[in-house]
Amino acid sequence: MTVFSKVLYGSLHVKAYDWVEPAVLSKTKDGFPSGSTFYPLLLSHERLAKFAVDKVLTAPCVTSVLYPNAGGNLHCFTALTPCAVLDILTPTYNEQAGRKCTYYHDYPDSKLSSGVEVKDGGTEEYAWLSEIETPEDLYMRPGQYTGPAIRE
Repeated sequence: MTVFSKVLYGSLHVKAYDWVEPAVLSKTKDGFPSGSTFYPLLLSHERLAKFAVDKVLTAPCVTSVLYPNAGGNLHCFTALTPCAVLDILTPTYNEQAGRKCTYYHDYPDSKLSSGVEVKDGGTEEYAWLSEIETPEDLYMRPGQYTGPAIRE
């Protein structure tokens, strides 16, 4: 999926990642992240990701574009003030087609000392991501574009 994001008003912090390829999974004894406290919504093992974006956006600002395999398609918005974001996703979520909306908890780079070797950059550029259930306090208002056809 490609994601176009525009902050309409207010400020938010954006933290975004790309998966490290080939996939690097953590080794845990009990299925929970090593060195972390119990996280009750954890659904899977951790996977290594590299930071792509870590910045504050304040309206008015340029539109952000996240590509399927680069630019931080795994992203997190944290409101710093009351704000609104227009996100355009193309193609739309479709679980049968492999485009599932997935949520993660990130664990800082300090865990890289557990034997994972990174080839480029320092450990501060990486984090472990663990899939979690959809957050209960998440609010999104979906809509369908009904305007004129968009051509490339």
